[in-house]
Amino acid sequence: MITFKQIDALYWIAELGSFEAAANKLNMSQSAISKRIQELEETFDVEIFDRSKRNARLTEKGAELLDYAKDLLERRDYLLERVSTREVLVRRFRLGVTELTAFTWLPALVEALREAYPKVQIEPSVELSSELFRKLESDELDLVIVPDAYSDSRFLSTPLGSVENAWMCAPWLVSEPDPVGLEALAGYTVLTQGSHSGTGLLYERWLAAHAVQMPRKLTSHNLLVQVGLALSGVGVSYLPKACLSHLIERGELRALETEPALPQVGYVALHRGDRQFGLNQNVAQLAVQCCDFSRLLF
Repeated sequence: MITFKQIDALYWIAELGSFEAAANKLNMSQSAISKRIQELEETFDVEIFDRSKRNARLTEKGAELLDYAKDLLERRDYLLERVSTREVLVRRFRLGVTELTAFTWLPALVEALREAYPKVQIEPSVELSSELFRKLESDELDLVIVPDAYSDSRFLSTPLGSVENAWMCAPWLVSEPDPVGLEALAGYTVLTQGSHSGTGLLYERWLAAHAVQMPRKLTSHNLLVQVGLALSGVGVSYLPKACLSHLIERGELRALETEPALPQVGYVALHRGDRQFGLNQNVAQLAVQCCDFSRLLF
């Protein structure tokens, strides 16, 4: 008699590449996970992993068994999520967001999640878009909310809202009247978020498409640092317009009108197509309802 615990062990060893990594994922000892594989091998009287290799490499029969195992796990998860009431669904949900989401509407999303799934344990992670995308790839996160800068057929994408950014600086820094050309901005220190940021990556592509180079760049991966440097007159930065409107209204920041204007940045919820589709898709829809980049929390 095979068990889902054995199937889980097989799946995660194959997915993560080692018995040790799978044991950590499943909060088990390595000896316990090895025992589950031995039990499977005894049940089917086949060798599942080639133990002559350093990494956990499947045999031909092991690869065939893995295909069936994936189907079983998908059906199990679908059954649990469809038949169980949301009130009794117990699961960890690993949610990744960038700083802007964390500073604006993340609390609303967490509250909506807790209301919809009272027993789901929410584990948020706030990091750069590139790191969130990497962790989604390696199955360290279930769903991420990032700028729409990554195209990958392995992930399901749900469009959320978009963010209007503007070039901003201390009011006294730029003497040119609006609209300011991009060539004129190139004469100032430009504060960028760099290519590890989804927004930074999109705007690097946009500037390259307009054949504009910014020779004096200062990169910071921290949004609050970007705001602080702009307020201090260190340089010009692209910043979210709506949630910083109070600084613009008080005359502490100047939002430059530029020609051409910065394009808006669309945000998406990404999750893997081969992971617990029901809950992930439901969370993505909650994100659609809660998405609001207009106000900072402080």
